[in-house]
Amino acid sequence: MRSKLFVPCSRPELFPKALASAADSLSFDLEDAVQESRKQEAREAIGAFLRGLAPADVTKTLIVRVNALDSGHFDADLDAIVCPALHIVNLPKPESADDILAAADALQRFETERGITTPIGLLANIETPTALTHASAIANASPRVVGLQVGLGDLFEDLGIDRTDTLAVHHVQFALRMAAGTAGIWAYDGAYAAIANPDGYRAEAEAARRLGFLGKTCIHPSQIAIANEVFRPSDKEIAHALRVVAAADQAEKDGVGAYTVDGQMIDPPFSRRARQIVKAAKELGLA
Repeated sequence: MRSKLFVPCSRPELFPKALASAADSLSFDLEDAVQESRKQEAREAIGAFLRGLAPADVTKTLIVRVNALDSGHFDADLDAIVCPALHIVNLPKPESADDILAAADALQRFETERGITTPIGLLANIETPTALTHASAIANASPRVVGLQVGLGDLFEDLGIDRTDTLAVHHVQFALRMAAGTAGIWAYDGAYAAIANPDGYRAEAEAARRLGFLGKTCIHPSQIAIANEVFRPSDKEIAHALRVVAAADQAEKDGVGAYTVDGQMIDPPFSRRARQIVKAAKELGLA
């Protein structure tokens, strides 16, 4: 899921185009991209679209960002979207483990009513100071939580923090990555609003990748190719990882705990990372 393209649920004419795009995943938005007066219309549009998809034919990860738990729209959003084609619900503004549990219970209720046996995941947005403080608890609150996502717009704007301050961005990204790590789930980078600044988008994506993020949100189709390029393993990384995996397999046969590859000492953490790279490369048809 290198790239995740935002699609307003009030723009159903964009749904097929998004599905045909190069994005690895789609995030249909019922929250900020939809005005209050059009919430019901947007719910109906995305619900009809998802129910019209055959899950076996969907090659992208399908996500819907719902409205917050206390918005007055949350239950209606779930009622509209919970179906077999939906993979993940993106929950905005959770501030505690209790918020995650409440969302998970609601999902379970709708799944049970509709006979859905594959649990729908939760992607929790970390976009308030309280959420950042409790990020580890949020990550560990439920097995449904598949990842944490940075929400710098909401987090920084209300506090008057300069969005272009790379040190501030790095601090939040690092804190979120560590919180996700406590639960063994992935971290995902958020939106970059300056569409006309592809270099800025790339720089932020590269910083996130160096911190082990899975991918980055795209709010415009022009950002998809950048995200896909940045978050794919490089040819050099793949070649090194293949050598590490081969050496690790041989070391296991020989009963050796540590060994060298390309002049680097290798032990279990490095071999695990190499296997992850090889797995990702194979999934992308690169190895």
